[in-house]
This record gives sequence, C-alpha cells and structure tokens, in this order.
Amino acid sequence: MPQFLNKPIHILGIGGIGTALGWALARDGYSVILIDNHPGKVAEGRKKGISVVGLKTRWIPIVDFADWVPPDEGFILLCTKTYDNPAILSRLPDDAFLVPIQNGFDPELERRGHACEGIASFVSECERDRPITRITRPGKLHIGARRSTTAGEQVEITSLAMALGKNILFPVELVPDIRPYKATKLMYNAAISPLAAMAGVDNGELLTDVLAKKLFFALLLENYAILQQAKIPLARIGPFHPDTVSMILRTPWLPALMAMFFRPSLRGTYCSMAPDIHAENARTEIDAYTGHLIRLAGEFPCALNRATFARMEKITSEGLKPQYQHLRDLAAQLPAGVLS
Repeated sequence: MPQFLNKPIHILGIGGIGTALGWALARDGYSVILIDNHPGKVAEGRKKGISVVGLKTRWIPIVDFADWVPPDEGFILLCTKTYDNPAILSRLPDDAFLVPIQNGFDPELERRGHACEGIASFVSECERDRPITRITRPGKLHIGARRSTTAGEQVEITSLAMALGKNILFPVELVPDIRPYKATKLMYNAAISPLAAMAGVDNGELLTDVLAKKLFFALLLENYAILQQAKIPLARIGPFHPDTVSMILRTPWLPALMAMFFRPSLRGTYCSMAPDIHAENARTEIDAYTGHLIRLAGEFPCALNRATFARMEKITSEGLKPQYQHLRDLAAQLPAGVLS
C-alpha cells in the first residue's frame, strides 16, 4: 500500500471525526497532517497535541487552512461541515483522491465525482476550541465506493479501509456501495439534529419528552417515505434496517418499546448542529440534511420537513436561542394529522 507508506494523509477539519481519525492513524504509524481554519484550535493543537479522552495525547502536524497546499498525491479526508466545502473544493485539483467523511448531501460535492466516501455511525464530540474529542456513542466507520470505480481506485479504497481498520477507537467496515449507508444516516440525522438543536436538548430527550418523541418519530417516518419514493436503497446502521424501523413505528405499542431500546444509546450523545446555532453569525447544515430531503421529495408530501427547515432558518436568521418552545411552535404550524 504505497500511498500510506510514502505519502502523508491530509485530514481537513479537526472536529470530532477528524480528530478521531487523525489520532487513530498517527497511533498506527501513518503520516498525518491536520488542517483547520480555527486559529485557537490550531494553536492549541500545536502547543498541546491532539487527544482522545482517556487515551494518550499525540503530536501531529497541524496546518492553518489559509497556508495549506493540497498534495499532488495521497489521500485527502474531508471531515468538515458541509457549509465549509466550497472554500475547500475551490482549491482542490480535479484528480485529488478525496474521501469525504461527512453527514448530509452537498450538491457541489456530489457533482465532483469522487470515488469513495466514509460514513461514521459512531459519535465523536470534540471541544470547540481544543482538539480533544471523546467517543460518546460506539459504532462503525463504513468505507466504500460511491460510483463505479477503476481497479486502481478500488485498490486505494481497500487500502484506506485496511489502514483505518487497525485502529482501537471504532471498527471499520469496507462496503461495496457507500450510498445506502449515507442515505440511512441521513434518515436518522435529519430527524435527530434539527429537533435536538432547536430545542437545546440532549439527543436522548427526543425519546423521553412526549412532544419531542412524537416529532422525532414522525420525521423518521417522513424521511423514510421520501427515500422510498425516490427509490434510494437503504442499508442497516445499528440494530435495525430502516424497513424494520418503519414497521415498528407504524405498529401500535411498538414505538414505546423502541424508545426504551434506543434511549440509552442516544443519552449524552453529541448533536453536531447544536454548536452552530449557538455560534455568532449562526449557520447550520440544515440544507444538507432537510433541504436535501425536500429536494428529493419534489411533489411528494413532506410537510414536517418543510416546517422543520423553515423553523431552523428562522432561528438562525433571527439569532434566536435554542429553547423547547421551538418544538411547540413547530408542532403548531403543521397541518392537521401530521403528528397523529
């Protein structure tokens, strides 16, 4: 695997995923360069290293994005928020071996035609101003092709999966097609993140509070319906396939049992959209989550997603603070029967 033996792996974004990947690859002897545009985080990483809570700190070269020169060869792992993609993509050569490991769908990135993507079902929460992360929910990193690939591209994808597969933080699964996993992750993220972020609650509270749970389950069903009508294949992430989740949510009494089953796995986990709402000049990935589903739906009814998108846009454009009242306002503007 000459790429890994001879060329540094560039990781864009020192957030939860980027920090975990950089730490894991560096621990296993690979050459890693981290890139970020947060001056404080870059300075802290250079001064004190990067850390996974409970494990040894590692010293990894960190470059400010303004000074970063894309490599001629080697892997570039894209671990930023989707709203940072335009600035990054404008600097990348067309033949760069780019591997996004992001949530959501960015139309500009989709048009690029890259061969490989990763989807993380584990949750890694990084401190805002320091490259220190903790794994708040176990899960896998899925690596796979997103289109038909050449033999050379497949070798590279397999090499990446094998290199990451040595790590001690999360299991890695090489899959033949990453797109069903990405669609399933979207189904869940577009239900969890907007609701938890606008209400300012822990992810686990979506399965304890009556109204939050009703909105969460309704969004899951609507997201599943949109993806089904668009004929997009889905894959199993976690204990149940999305087909099974849909069946459970439509069966009397079973949703309550599912809430009890999933509550421990969501309690204390990180909502990646929440810090964005709190930030000055707030911007979120709502367009890459809910916006993508609305575009997929076309004329297909998706009242809850449209209302969720509008509510998040209002919160960010008006600088509103997260609060439970946003869930009440969201429910109040829905057509009759949406939450029944």
